[in-house]
Amino acid sequence: MNLAWTLYYVIRIRSGRLSYSTEPDFFFPMVAIAIFWVIVFFLFGMYRQWYAKSRFDEFATIFKATTFGVLVLFFAIFVDDRGVGSPLHSRLLISIYWCLITLFVGSGRFLLHTFQRRLLLAGIGLHNTLIVGLSKKAKELYDAVKEYPALGYNIVGFVPVSAEETQSSYQGIPVIGSISELSNLLKEHDIKDVLIALDSMEHDKLLNIISSCDSHEVSLKIIPDLYDIISGQAKTNQIYGFPLIEIMPELMPPWEYAVKRAIDIVFSFVILFVGLPIWLLVAIAIKLDSKGTIFYTQERVGKDEKHFHIIKFRSMDEEAERHSGPVWANKQDPRITRVGKIIRKLRIDEIPQLINVLDGKMSLVGPRPERPFFVDQLSQEIPLYKRRLKVRPGITGWAQVKHKYDESIEDVRKKVQYDLSYIENMSLRMDLKILLNTIAVVLKGEGH
Repeated sequence: MNLAWTLYYVIRIRSGRLSYSTEPDFFFPMVAIAIFWVIVFFLFGMYRQWYAKSRFDEFATIFKATTFGVLVLFFAIFVDDRGVGSPLHSRLLISIYWCLITLFVGSGRFLLHTFQRRLLLAGIGLHNTLIVGLSKKAKELYDAVKEYPALGYNIVGFVPVSAEETQSSYQGIPVIGSISELSNLLKEHDIKDVLIALDSMEHDKLLNIISSCDSHEVSLKIIPDLYDIISGQAKTNQIYGFPLIEIMPELMPPWEYAVKRAIDIVFSFVILFVGLPIWLLVAIAIKLDSKGTIFYTQERVGKDEKHFHIIKFRSMDEEAERHSGPVWANKQDPRITRVGKIIRKLRIDEIPQLINVLDGKMSLVGPRPERPFFVDQLSQEIPLYKRRLKVRPGITGWAQVKHKYDESIEDVRKKVQYDLSYIENMSLRMDLKILLNTIAVVLKGEGH
């Protein structure tokens, strides 16, 4: 970045061929431009963990990022030049800067990744990896990985999927544990990648494998069946001509995550500030209606299974669960106060959670956070339940606008389906759709 800026500065200022009204500073604009490019490259996902990535794909991403960034700079320079009366032809140099930044950053990354690739070939920086399966397909997968060490995989063992597989090792790589022990194996061997190679007769094991990996920061990839490929049911990434499907990738690009977070902060601040008189009236009504505190806090499980305390307006008797323990609320719950019925119907009881949004524990849209007691229970009863914990929980979500409050395990099962559907289709468009649906529910008074 700085080399591109330096050469651009020399061409524009030191060459003596182009006129300018005032000579710009060199150092401080260079720092500002570098910060600008770091932000742009982050939004384009260029600082994600890298290994075994096509350098052509890398350059294509750089081309798109620099083109976008230069367009932004072009309009910034246009406004600045009009303000100081700089000659119009100087703005044409932005095209030269675009070529320079693309060339320098592209070349730099090419050289860096070539160096990283050589380190991987030398066995430095490899990811500890397990292969799940011990079939012919699993052994062929190992042979391919061994042939191409630049993939970045350090195979530490095979995990058999059935008790009938009694082989103790293959090509010197041990067979360790079983899929029932997979979660412990991931911790014990500091596993970063899991490659799944199942025969067609073993597909029923896939859900258990994914569930075992759900609470760990590991990348899951599976060899697709040939039928899946030719029927168009599986989109594969090919590295060295070797097809692998990534399971549960992050579908929302970094720039959408950044925009989503910005919307969370701005919306939460505006609602809390503008509606302050209303929230004060609600607080007074709660205090006058029943004994107890205005706010109700409760421990919930958030993103990556981190616990936090959710904040809500109290809508139940203060001692609602003293004798019963953790239970779900129902439509005619006698523990709900008179004011509580109103604020629940209008979803006003959820407003203080905007504080949780501001401090980063929650988002406006996402799966609802659940209590640790129920997370432990439901994780045992519902496959993939913990996948909900991969994203920041929300005040509202697809499950909330499509289904009612949890009153039974069947309600939870249905809501998990909606939550997983949201996670698989996360986007700003989806969030906007959910927010509009939530507003409609509130205005119609359909909440219960």
